[in-house]
Amino acid sequence: MKFAIQINSSPNDSNLGYSAYQFITTALKMKHEITRVFFYQEGIYHAFNYATPPDDELQMTQKWNELAKAKGVDLVVCISAAQRRGLLCEDEAKRQGKLDNDLAEGFRISGLGQLMEAIILADRFIEFG
Repeated sequence: MKFAIQINSSPNDSNLGYSAYQFITTALKMKHEITRVFFYQEGIYHAFNYATPPDDELQMTQKWNELAKAKGVDLVVCISAAQRRGLLCEDEAKRQGKLDNDLAEGFRISGLGQLMEAIILADRFIEFG
């Protein structure tokens, strides 16, 4: 089965991102496919490169990065939601005359079209948050 996943909640305000992560890792172990993970609304906070939660808390950005590297999971951050919250990739920062690249490794910025494509390609769509 193919799953498209959307995450709407911040890693700081809820455990829904971690629940999504656990679902995805379990689905992959069971030989299911993840067409894409789309981070929307407050979910974009999973993709901040400079997020530094306390050492005794889950390091969700790192977990997502490792998942992308190990399993090739496509991690897409909504460009509009990211801009509203100050998360800029290198290209967008340059376009706006800023110096930052806030996007963590393993993630990429794109639009809602990527979410629609993932939903069309998937058998099931699951939203966390």
